[in-house]
Amino acid sequence: MTVMEEVKEKVLSVKLLSCPVRVNESPHPSTTTKKIYDQYQKALGTDLWSAQYEKMQEQLRKLKDINHMLKKEIRQRIGEDLNELSIDHLRVLEQDMSEALNGVRGRKYHVIKTQIDIYKKKVRSLEERHRNLWMEYEARLEDPQYGLVDSEGDYESAAALVNGVSNLYICIPPAPRAAPPPAPPPAS
Repeated sequence: MTVMEEVKEKVLSVKLLSCPVRVNESPHPSTTTKKIYDQYQKALGTDLWSAQYEKMQEQLRKLKDINHMLKKEIRQRIGEDLNELSIDHLRVLEQDMSEALNGVRGRKYHVIKTQIDIYKKKVRSLEERHRNLWMEYEARLEDPQYGLVDSEGDYESAAALVNGVSNLYICIPPAPRAAPPPAPPPAS
């Protein structure tokens, strides 16, 4: 038995024993809380748990009634058990369903509008990225350092189409060639 359990039992014993009806003067250390409750109930001649049990039974009955009403309302909303309803109740039910439908539609349109706005932002971002890449590509074409240049040297440059994708290779000028040796003087 833990210290907390002992303290709880002692407090309970003190509370019970401080009542006008004495169960016994001091409970034995091996006496459990349940035994103390049982002795107290015998001494008073009442049942401590009956009131709690009755409250729980009443709460259970109320919950069952609520559950029954909700099930009936669900059946009516899906078109069952409508024969016993009055015209006024049917109108109220129709109005409730119409309001619920408007709420669902409003939420649906809000979700669709939000998704459209997100996709528009993505499209604008991709269009801007495309413009930037296109401007960079055109700048490379205009600047011989980056673009394709057709000079007289035999540059190692190429623009190739591989698997349907354009690949641009940067032009690298060849290493300078050594000057040809001077021609021998003409023989006389």
